[in-house]
Amino acid sequence: MSSKAEQKEKRKRLPFRWHKQDTELTLLALPTTIWYILFCFLPMFGIIIAFKNFRISGGFLSNVFNSPWVGFKNFEFLFKSNDAWIIIRNTIGYNIIFIILGIVLPVLFAIMIGLLHSRKASKVYQTMMFLPYFLSWVVVSAVGWAFLSFDKGIINSMLVSMGGDPINWYMEPSYWPFFLIFLNVWKGIGYGMVIYLATITSLDSTYYEAAIIDGASIWQQTRYITLPMLKLVIVMMFILSVGRIFYTDFGLFYQVTRDSNSLFNVATTIDVMVYKQLKTATVGMASAAAFVQSVLGCATILTANWIVRKIDSDSAMM
Repeated sequence: MSSKAEQKEKRKRLPFRWHKQDTELTLLALPTTIWYILFCFLPMFGIIIAFKNFRISGGFLSNVFNSPWVGFKNFEFLFKSNDAWIIIRNTIGYNIIFIILGIVLPVLFAIMIGLLHSRKASKVYQTMMFLPYFLSWVVVSAVGWAFLSFDKGIINSMLVSMGGDPINWYMEPSYWPFFLIFLNVWKGIGYGMVIYLATITSLDSTYYEAAIIDGASIWQQTRYITLPMLKLVIVMMFILSVGRIFYTDFGLFYQVTRDSNSLFNVATTIDVMVYKQLKTATVGMASAAAFVQSVLGCATILTANWIVRKIDSDSAMM
């Protein structure tokens, strides 16, 4: 079997010809291409707002062109602010935990469900775990308030009935890192699990039949067949997750915490800060923060892909 390098060399030698299949694939990709041009590439024009003192006085284009240039002054607040370290620490710290748990737990549950013999039970568990993914953070916030409310919350009612004192949960920062991590995993585990489970169900069953004949246990089948076959998908999901390490779920950190000032040190991330800057009409500063997120996210995903390519070139995305 020829290597990838030899196959690429053969393709280079072949003359380029446009086939009917190329036309069909081009037409198939055309709607997506137009969507990306309209909603991804054209809006990039707004990047220049990060370098201007944006003033709202008329139409959008006139505002952009008439606003004075300020260079990198809009970026200074992000790095010179007294809260910059807290915001960056929260953003990166939470995401590292989310990435690790967002890979380990879905893979674990996908393997467990894949081992079930009852298809009905498998479908029930999949549905139960996937359902939270469709819930809005506004709904989750309302449910959380029903549990954590100081006056009428279910948890405080239970504490009082057992002779304890109620806790003002939205004023106690020490509990919220665990709440936020739990809610993120609870809401997203079903989505990740379905991706890995789809890969597991598509594996050739003859591998497992041969392993059973050789006397391999369930653990050995998982270790030497399932996990190696999942490696490519795991690496792909890891690279995509790392690319968003400077982004956080705004609904989780703003809606669920109900924007409590007491939770600032544990719940304020770059996205929450950008939203608050927009509320104070400092559009240039918010745009600068979003621009930094995009640049760092692109650099991070390229770095992660480069590291993966150095370790295992076949698992890299690019």
